[in-house]
Amino acid sequence: MDPKIVKYFYSKDEVVKYYSDAITQIGLWLSEEKIFTRIFKRHDAILEIGTGTGRIAIGLFELGYDKIIGVDYSKKMVAEARRITKILEYAIPFNVMDALNLNFENELFDGVIFGFNGLMQIPSRKNRQLVLNQIFSVLKPDSYFVFTTHDRENKKYQEFWNEEMQRWECGNQDPDLTEFGDRYLSSELGKSFMHVPDKSEIVDDLINAGFKIEAHAWRSEIANEPQNIREFSDDCRFWIAKKPVK
Repeated sequence: MDPKIVKYFYSKDEVVKYYSDAITQIGLWLSEEKIFTRIFKRHDAILEIGTGTGRIAIGLFELGYDKIIGVDYSKKMVAEARRITKILEYAIPFNVMDALNLNFENELFDGVIFGFNGLMQIPSRKNRQLVLNQIFSVLKPDSYFVFTTHDRENKKYQEFWNEEMQRWECGNQDPDLTEFGDRYLSSELGKSFMHVPDKSEIVDDLINAGFKIEAHAWRSEIANEPQNIREFSDDCRFWIAKKPVK
């Protein structure tokens, strides 16, 4: 899977607009607000990776979080986030930055967020592990990393993944997909990439990066989201990982 193809999708004007509209039409999920307000303090230095047009960062700022930095590798997404926060007069810095190359000092942040399954939009498990390693480095000890993933254990899609396993075992999978769990998601916005892991894959990768896993749960177990949020994103698994004290 060519990462440039993935990046192109998030530079399309219609995709940027979709994420921009989500700021007012969706805002913070109930599950996100419940988790973030429980584990992050109002004056914590928080890094949001894959911020898009700033839905989560803006939502947190409106809750009183005043030390948020949002980064995204899409220049158009960052430009839109800056445009919106300028209108709102919100002091949230947004920078163009690839998650594979986080240009921050070690142990700078009190919390890191990678929302809306963004980590799983990075092709190659090797690259996702590199991102986890970098997140671990920029996070202070005894601080939290929160992210979400789709999950092959979702009963709604068991038939699909059983059939997909048969295709891979026979060598009949999509030749553009390189790892089992890779798939394309089709919508009116076009075709986007997503890796759908199982639970053990994420557990192993977090442990390999040095994290201690504090909790994980389905979004539907955390909050009863309104219909517009359930339409915006299918059920996903929240992960809460902590950098241990040395």
